Amino acid sequence: MTAPITAVTPARARIRWWRLWRAWPGDIAGLWRRSLRFRTILVTIGLTALAVVVACVWMALAIQNDLFASRKDQVLMDAEQARAAAQRTLDASVQNDSIQLQNVMTLAFTALRDQSSAVIVGAYRIGPLVPNAPQDFSTNEEVMNELLTIPMRALVRTNADQQIWQPVALPVGDDSAVPGILVGQQLTIEGVASYELYLAYDLANAPETLTFVQRTLWVVGIGLVLLISGIAWFVLRSVTTPISEAADTSAKLAAGRLDVRLEVRGEDELATLGRSFNAMADSMESQIKELADLSLVQQRFVSDVSHELRTPMTTIRLAADMINDQRDEFDPATARAAELLNAQVQRFETLLTDLLEISRYDAGSVQLELEPTSLAHLAEDVIGSMQQLAEQHGTDVRLVAPGGYSPVDMDPRRVRRVVRNLLGNAIEHGEGRPIVVTVDSNQQAVAIGVRDFGMGMKPEDVEHVFDRFWRADPSRKRTIGGTGLGLSIALGDAKLHGGELAVWSEVGRGTNFVLTLPRQAVPLDGESPIPVDPGDDAVAALDDLGLTAPIDLPRADGAHGGSRTDAAPPGGSA
Repeated sequence: MTAPITAVTPARARIRWWRLWRAWPGDIAGLWRRSLRFRTILVTIGLTALAVVVACVWMALAIQNDLFASRKDQVLMDAEQARAAAQRTLDASVQNDSIQLQNVMTLAFTALRDQSSAVIVGAYRIGPLVPNAPQDFSTNEEVMNELLTIPMRALVRTNADQQIWQPVALPVGDDSAVPGILVGQQLTIEGVASYELYLAYDLANAPETLTFVQRTLWVVGIGLVLLISGIAWFVLRSVTTPISEAADTSAKLAAGRLDVRLEVRGEDELATLGRSFNAMADSMESQIKELADLSLVQQRFVSDVSHELRTPMTTIRLAADMINDQRDEFDPATARAAELLNAQVQRFETLLTDLLEISRYDAGSVQLELEPTSLAHLAEDVIGSMQQLAEQHGTDVRLVAPGGYSPVDMDPRRVRRVVRNLLGNAIEHGEGRPIVVTVDSNQQAVAIGVRDFGMGMKPEDVEHVFDRFWRADPSRKRTIGGTGLGLSIALGDAKLHGGELAVWSEVGRGTNFVLTLPRQAVPLDGESPIPVDPGDDAVAALDDLGLTAPIDLPRADGAHGGSRTDAAPPGGSA
């Protein structure tokens, strides 16, 4: 069967586009942080674009100013040449008759139009009216009246030998205007009158030229930005590609693939870097293999020694037990020696067992023997088995179990060993104060916490509490014969179950260990049912517990637990 085709409506398409668009800033920011090539190209494009924009704007303004200045000079030269031609016409004709003067003025006016490129020409008498002086004339009186200003006319009248100009907007037929220049100067009819001469020039072609130049500049600028960006990308690609390959190879080395190497090409600096990197990788591989072989030899040595010592150790243990059983027949000194021998043989046997277990963990040969087990019942059994030790230290062990009764697949031998180790440490370091064992559960996990109210540990000591043979206070004597490997083995047992063993401790407030095991054979995901940090009210809560009473917990096989160490019934505190 073919999969159904789902039609995407325009509204949905717009929503998806909007969501993608909203994700762009985050994607770009992430790419900026991760990619050197993207960051460098973006910076190169930005700086190049800024430089090109500044250069284009500066060149456009410079060209605009130069174009206007050159056009203005041409206009002034043209106006001066036209005025000179008209003045020569007036000077060559000496007439006193008004009609003849008017004819001469007409000839001068014709010379002005022929000699200049002005679009509008006008002449106006200066001073009092003279009877035989020619009349004012203009090619477009209406427009000339709009262009002329009082300040300009005043300057033209008072400066007979200078040209006065100003930029103007020349109106065109469609109610629009084009840029232009109005030039004013004087014409003189000797002995008759002086005239204000104005020539208006059209500069409409100058903006077109400027627009063409600016458009050309911007096209060239954009092309330059694209060209520089392409060059930068090509150069960066040739540089960053080996760097990316080196980063990928480093990641593979860190992941344990010691046989990967960089491909070296050429003789440049990057090739030198690649050869140095490969040499470093070769050295690391060699040293790691040597260390691995040495570690394997050490593990095999510890395992073989521990295994080979078990047989003579068993013999020594039997002999020590026999001697210890007959110590009453010895003299006091020999009897004491027999007791010490038996105690140290037991401690040596425990150490040998722990060393053998550690060697199994190092070799990766540990396997779980899972069976459904109630963590609450297991905790009750451990507390009962250590009741005598707790009484010797004057410690009251209290069990609070609001959950953890339903069976969970676990290796009961290993979990029992973890709980015994945690409870034994709490009894030894609890300073004779009460110890609270909490069992609880949720949908994902079950957990047990062992809290003592002893002296606690410093933060720097907490970091090393699971290290092998580590002791927070080396000068302090062990009272229950620990080997220094118990917490390390306990952490290994927790990880073997896919769980975790966490610790909290604070000087003056005690210590809290929490073992969390998953209900299913999957890694833990979420918080533990028991918080590692008991909070500020933990001491006050201890006083509220009061003295606990023995409990009778129902078992899965229908039997009942006997009188155990002080414990609280499920669902409440003792």
